Amino acid sequence: MTLLEIVAVTAGLGVVVAAAGLALMWRLRTRSIGVMLAVVVAVAVLATVAGVAAITMRMAIDAAARDLVLSVVAVGGLVGLAVAFVVARQIVAASRRLAAAVREPSFVAPPGLPAELRAIASTLEESYARERALEGARRELVAWVSHDLRTPLAGMRAMAEALEDGVGDARRYPTQIRLEVERLSAMVDDLFELSRIHAGSLRLNRTRTGLGDLVADVVAGVEALALAKGVRLCATPAVAPVSADAGALGRALRNLVVNAIRHTPAGGTVAVRVSVEDGLACLTVTDACGGIPEQDLSRVFDVAFIGERARTPTRDGGAGLGLAITHGLVAAHGGSVSVANQGPGCRFEIRLPLAP
Repeated sequence: MTLLEIVAVTAGLGVVVAAAGLALMWRLRTRSIGVMLAVVVAVAVLATVAGVAAITMRMAIDAAARDLVLSVVAVGGLVGLAVAFVVARQIVAASRRLAAAVREPSFVAPPGLPAELRAIASTLEESYARERALEGARRELVAWVSHDLRTPLAGMRAMAEALEDGVGDARRYPTQIRLEVERLSAMVDDLFELSRIHAGSLRLNRTRTGLGDLVADVVAGVEALALAKGVRLCATPAVAPVSADAGALGRALRNLVVNAIRHTPAGGTVAVRVSVEDGLACLTVTDACGGIPEQDLSRVFDVAFIGERARTPTRDGGAGLGLAITHGLVAAHGGSVSVANQGPGCRFEIRLPLAP
């Protein structure tokens, strides 16, 4: 036989065996990895044996030599099948250990996993860690908000009972009750907005918006609060167009400005500045709050974080949801918000892509 004939015969037999093997693997695609590995090795062995057998049958060699060649090929195939069986058992055992670890309440990746299973285990560990963090945040939010709701409700109940008994201040108590109701309504609105952000149901009506005009509107809206607190409020607008929902972005900026006013002592200054840096629109709010402890900087945008262990509500304080809402609204616009200590206070910065 010529070399071309040998190649043609072995290639043809290899294609036939490979097609049969692929069809069998398609039928067994949902079975164990060990079975699929066995099929792969069996296909390779059968293709080799078939090719060698076909060639030796057509070659002018005696039966003893032909049997010797076929025996060597068969033994090699059996060795390959045995190795495939051992490797398959190891992979199956590793996958079963990973499945057993996933069923545990606290997932820890088992040692000695193959690289692919180890990558899956690492992803699972990250997912479990995020789930635990979200569950902890949810429980913490429920506990904190329950406390924040209980306090004004208890006060309103006491004032209502006093009015019923005729011992309350009939002129002051109704006003105080109205203020508490407004505070509770604002808290409920914040919770609703936060739930929309976390659920991914927030819908933005994006238009071309100038940040200078947005800052002017926000500053005008909180000017009365700054005057009542004795805080100087100044703004430095600039031309920085962005594609944004003016209402949502205005609320995000207002939360930052109101937070800065609340934590700045009388006589201090809150400055709002618009600029363009590195191809991004920047909204910067600086205050004179005295700074945030370094260990709390990473938690500023966490839900219900107000920087105090005793969550005693103040007259103008909130439930610690404003900055979390700001973070969610800015992220929905494809931007980022950060905080850092600067000078006598803090520097909050929103970065957004410029409108094309």
